[in-house]
Amino acid sequence: MKRIIKTTMMVMVIVGLIFGMSQSALAVQEDSGVGDTIVVYGDTLTADQKEQTRRLLEVTDPDEVKEYTVTGEDISNYINGDPNSRMFSSAKITRQEEGEGLTINIVTPENITDVTSEMYANALLTAGVEDATVDVASPVQVTGTSALSGIYKAYDEEGVELDKERMKLADEELDVATELSDKEGMDENKVSELLTEIKKEIADQDPATKEDVERIVKEQLDKLEISLSDKDRQLLIDLFDKMKDLDINFDNVKNQLEDIASKVQDKFGDLLEDENFWNKVENFFKRLVDFFKNLFN
Repeated sequence: MKRIIKTTMMVMVIVGLIFGMSQSALAVQEDSGVGDTIVVYGDTLTADQKEQTRRLLEVTDPDEVKEYTVTGEDISNYINGDPNSRMFSSAKITRQEEGEGLTINIVTPENITDVTSEMYANALLTAGVEDATVDVASPVQVTGTSALSGIYKAYDEEGVELDKERMKLADEELDVATELSDKEGMDENKVSELLTEIKKEIADQDPATKEDVERIVKEQLDKLEISLSDKDRQLLIDLFDKMKDLDINFDNVKNQLEDIASKVQDKFGDLLEDENFWNKVENFFKRLVDFFKNLFN
C-alpha cells in the first residue's frame, strides 16, 4: 500500500512539474552575446518597482544595456490604444542572428495573468518580430498585454521599423487569444496551439478568400476538438482574414513556430534524461515519506 501511495504521489508531482514547464520551457537565462540588450520599463512603475524589475530581468549593470520607458502615449502611437493605460509589465530584448528563432521567457508567470509565452510568440511574429530573445516581467499582477508596446518601442528606438498595421493586428490577436482563454474548457495552451495550427495551415494553403480562411479555421477547430460559439468562431475568422491580406511571410512564421515547438521538446527531453533530476525527485519523496513516518510514530 505504501508503495502504491508513494508511486501515485510521484506521478502527481511529475505531472505537476511537466504542466508547470509550459510557463517556463522557453526560458533563457543569459543573452547569447549577439546584439545589444535593450530593456523597456512600464512608466507606471515606482522607483522601487523599477529596481525590482531590473533584478527580475537580471540587469546587473544598467550602464551595459539600453534602457527606455514605454508610456500610454506609446500605446496610442503603436496600436491606437488607450493613452491613459497603466504600464507595469516590462521587457528585455536581445536581437539574435537570422535563423536563431524567437525565444520568450515569462520571468514572473505568477504576475502575468492572461498571456503565455506562446501567445507572446504568436503575436510578435504577426507584428514582424523574429529572431530575438525576449524576457517579460512585472512586479505586480497584470494581464501582460501591454508588454507588446514596450517591445515595439525597443525596436523603434533601435531604428527597426515595424509595420503599424501588423502591430495593431498583433494586439488584436492577443486580445482574441486572451478572450478565448477565458472561455470554459479553453486553457491558454489550447488557445496557443489553435492559433499556431491555423497559421501553419495559412502558410501551407495560402487562402485567397474569406471563405478559405473560414474553412481552415473550421478544420483546425475540428482537428483539435474545440467547440466555440458562432461569435467566437467569427472572431477567429475575421482576425485571420485580416492577417492573410497583410504582407506577412507565413512560411517564415511557420518555420519560427516550428522552431519554438522544437525548443520546448528538446528542453523537455533533456529534463527527462537528466539523471540528477530523477535523483532529486526520488530524494524528495524519500524525505516526504520519512516526514510522515515520524509524524505518526
